[in-house]
Amino acid sequence: MDYARQHGYPVPAIDEVSDDGTDLVMARIEGPSMVAVMSRRPWTVRQQGAVLADLHHRLHEIAAPDWVPSAPCGEGDRLLHLDLHPLNVIIGDDGPVVIDWPNASSGDGNVDIALGWILMASGDIPFGRVRAAVLGRGRALLVNSFLRGCDLTAVRRLLPAVVEWKVKDPNMTDAERQGMRRLARRFGSA
Repeated sequence: MDYARQHGYPVPAIDEVSDDGTDLVMARIEGPSMVAVMSRRPWTVRQQGAVLADLHHRLHEIAAPDWVPSAPCGEGDRLLHLDLHPLNVIIGDDGPVVIDWPNASSGDGNVDIALGWILMASGDIPFGRVRAAVLGRGRALLVNSFLRGCDLTAVRRLLPAVVEWKVKDPNMTDAERQGMRRLARRFGSA
């Protein structure tokens, strides 16, 4: 996080790190998550998708330091978050701030974008059918806005590999895994 911050990227400032490196104290960011903003102001979904896309593009302009691990798929030398979606963006007084960095890696920025796509498009919506349909439409607007302006051909080429990596995550539900695989079959290209 400190490395990204030194490169002008919006992350909380690190105030203190324990001697063994396992604990840290960081600046508190006051504000709602991007998801909370969209739920309270659904007319901003497209705008939030564009903000998320900008955060990805800004991050991928930063060369990864040699001490971060390589991403599980794709090759490259860019700094990746590998979990950059609306729940990990806090809208603070000074704008969006990216949190939750334990998966930071080096690699192809399109891997990060593909992962953001599958997480947003395949995440469970645990509500009734009517609410799920409404949220599904909002999700489609968010994803389309997020993907606008990216190299969609390169992202689609990486989509199957990213899905095969992510479905092995024990935190994913069966429904999410099925959704990810459907997305890869529909949009992925070899």
